[in-house]
Amino acid sequence: MSAIARALREAAQALEAISDTPRLDAELLLAHALGINRETLLLDPPDIDVPRSFSALVARRAAGEPVAYITGRRGFWTIELEVAPGVLIPRPDSETLIAAAVEHFDGTAGPERILDLGTGSGALLLAALDQWPDASGIGIDRSQAALDQARGNAAQLGLAARADFSIGDWARGITERFDLILCNPPYVATGAELGPGVAAYEPAEALLAGEDGLADLARLAPVVGGLLTPLGFAAIEIGFDQDKSAASLFEKQGLSVAIAHDLGGRPRALLIPGFISG
Repeated sequence: MSAIARALREAAQALEAISDTPRLDAELLLAHALGINRETLLLDPPDIDVPRSFSALVARRAAGEPVAYITGRRGFWTIELEVAPGVLIPRPDSETLIAAAVEHFDGTAGPERILDLGTGSGALLLAALDQWPDASGIGIDRSQAALDQARGNAAQLGLAARADFSIGDWARGITERFDLILCNPPYVATGAELGPGVAAYEPAEALLAGEDGLADLARLAPVVGGLLTPLGFAAIEIGFDQDKSAASLFEKQGLSVAIAHDLGGRPRALLIPGFISG
């Protein structure tokens, strides 16, 4: 067994107690230590000694620190983003919103104007702009640290000319209408159990939303319809057990709501077309 294979096996074993994906975590950390990508590590592993820094990276992960904060990188949809402490790490569940938008606009020229509410690292907006090269958009966030990171990601991806970022409190003060609205609001109930390392490392303000997890969704419900063009589309992320409770908030505003499911088959997003039902 090569030194690389042995190091991966031992690291994965050390991470079993903290991670649902210990082998993947080990691969990402070792690739980072070697200065290569994971694909190269797996398909053409270098015949060299394992860097001394690798054990320290594994120890940080074993203590609960998220892999993305350790490596400073996170893949999302078709793009790769820089991430850092203080800004929520993009998750695969959020790709459900992009997938739903792609399906909605299939056979069309796609959206021209996109609004990302609670943009964080810019993941949703930048993934959408990468998907639709003729689109432009705005990302709104209450966190200056998040906006700084989003702007940096836009520049790195060559999307800065099409992406504006502004500090704000959800949609307050916005009068423009958009073809696509994307939003991953806080939706975790205060006191709910979070995954290992999440509470200790990720920003609570990007996760928690009151006793029932619906506080921010309740604020969004009255304004989303007025921000959509007649043929527009909104995709809003929710918790897997919030499909009925969250949908009712928007239906009470006269909006038509469908549910999109993530790859695990769980409810993950509210889908709202740009027209008033009834």
